[in-house]
Amino acid sequence: MLSAPPSGDDWLGLTEDPIPVGSAADWSVLPRCGAVVLFSGTARDHAPGRDEVELLEYEAYEEHVVPRLASIATEMRSRWPSLGRVVLIHRIGVVPVGESSVVVVASAPHRPEAFAAARFGIDTLKASVPIWKRETWRNGESWGLEAQHISAAADAPSPQEPT
Repeated sequence: MLSAPPSGDDWLGLTEDPIPVGSAADWSVLPRCGAVVLFSGTARDHAPGRDEVELLEYEAYEEHVVPRLASIATEMRSRWPSLGRVVLIHRIGVVPVGESSVVVVASAPHRPEAFAAARFGIDTLKASVPIWKRETWRNGESWGLEAQHISAAADAPSPQEPT
């Protein structure tokens, strides 16, 4: 499960507890980094075709999660060598509406790298880490069983620069 921020520059984890979003952002600040981008995926009260979502529940193939998060962090650093700190934390168990289920933070000397790395981090996490979601709503519940190919972090495309 989630440990305290490490002494290194990558904070990776899986937790059943609420994610320390503010602590993740604060920990990511470094004197050489002028940009910190934080993405927090929060449980919302609706989904396509599903009104009144009450809660989400996540399960994970736990022994594979942190190694895959480490692979994503390594790939982020390969693509954006100036990155300072990286946070990749996902929650499992019940996540009530309004609470964070996933947090990705990237700090870098400048905002383009921080934004691109954070975008890559969340997109690649969603595509390459074995975590499944169940939604409970007013008229039912369902695991997100839509087929999804789990890919390696190195195979993920880089985000497109805004035009």
